[in-house]
Amino acid sequence: MTGRASAREVIALVTDSFTELPYPKRDFTPDGPLAWPGYDLSRARAAERTGESESVVCGTASVEGTPAVLIAFEFGFLGGSLGERTGDRLEAAYTYAREHRLPVVPLVATGGSRMQEGMVALGQLQRVARQSALTSGAGLPQVAVVRDPTTGGGWATLGAGADVVLALPGAQVGFAGSRVRPADADPAAYTARAQVAAGSADAVVRPEELRETLGRWLRLLTGASDEPAPVPEPLGAKDLPLSGWDAVQRARSPRRPRAARYLDAYFTDRLAISGDRCGGTDPGGMLCGFGDRRGRTVAYAAQTGAATRPAGYRTATRLIRLADRLGIPVLTLVDTPGAANDAEAERQGAGAAIAELFATLATTRTPVTTLVIGEGGSGGALALAAPGRTWATPDSYFSVIAPEAAAAILKRPPEEVEATARQLRIRPQDLAELGVIRTDDRRTP
Repeated sequence: MTGRASAREVIALVTDSFTELPYPKRDFTPDGPLAWPGYDLSRARAAERTGESESVVCGTASVEGTPAVLIAFEFGFLGGSLGERTGDRLEAAYTYAREHRLPVVPLVATGGSRMQEGMVALGQLQRVARQSALTSGAGLPQVAVVRDPTTGGGWATLGAGADVVLALPGAQVGFAGSRVRPADADPAAYTARAQVAAGSADAVVRPEELRETLGRWLRLLTGASDEPAPVPEPLGAKDLPLSGWDAVQRARSPRRPRAARYLDAYFTDRLAISGDRCGGTDPGGMLCGFGDRRGRTVAYAAQTGAATRPAGYRTATRLIRLADRLGIPVLTLVDTPGAANDAEAERQGAGAAIAELFATLATTRTPVTTLVIGEGGSGGALALAAPGRTWATPDSYFSVIAPEAAAAILKRPPEEVEATARQLRIRPQDLAELGVIRTDDRRTP
């Protein structure tokens, strides 16, 4: 595939088979709802040039063995713009997906709404947004692939509104198209990579890897289950700590297994989501995604041992809400000295982000399993812990506050930090006696 791919070319790129859906019929007044001079001629020329009768091609497909509804934009047809007839096709495609319980894959390449249809065209965005929301509410996943270009309302609905957003390298992606953005705007901000960096897209995928990646996502996101995720086996120390300070030292040891090692041991295949959809990412503090655990899909949100930033908490909230809607069990791994507490974290809404995660875990319907694998530092750790379904490894601790900070608040000298750690009762065996964690064996598949 070279240059800007047509709708049919990108369909062939990602599917094993494809069957086009029948399209609704619509009678049009000459030159459309605005009687725009020459509009009919423009559409006729676009049809002759592309071989398509509209800017989208919709149908059912198999992607690496998983059935789905595909919506492929033809940019050569009036810039892939959305008009009334486009809205008809999109609504019919989403309706078919819900009726047949199929995921939806928009392959987007559009400049936005069709000027020749004015506000009638712009209003199609509300129509599309409603169909997308109804499909989400039905528990069906939407995985968008944003191509070059994806701008305007197409990005703000079918693209950015999807559950997972994949982008092709070099694609222009942003709400503002190249001809309407400020003259001094940095063009690098309107790219696929910039959207991933800003937390608005999940990954840039090369064309030759797109079918496999899309197939993996569809398999994982359609793997609903009402069985809780099994608790991972401890990968570090097997014996319990002798003292509270011993527990702290173990948890802080650079040799202790971190989240990535646990996830590698737990899953045979996994894919990450990236970003909070609010302009932020926290790859150094929170790992989120979906994985295959012995043929079952499990969602995961795992702290890495670093202080978790607001974007990390919001990404975890996004992950758990999506898993809840799709009926996929969740595994959370707790490991943080606490929430990031610098001035920038406050400006980014640390308190609100943590509050939102607390509320999400408190109300989620899908089962959540939590394992504390290292430091459990205060509310920044508790926010990721499932109420009543939390276990802990022997090389971990969970505390209302770090022993050093507790000693400082109590105006104790540094030499009393170890005694303070003992008083806080933060060892796994202490937490079990207090009823904070569970000790029953739930590590079976």
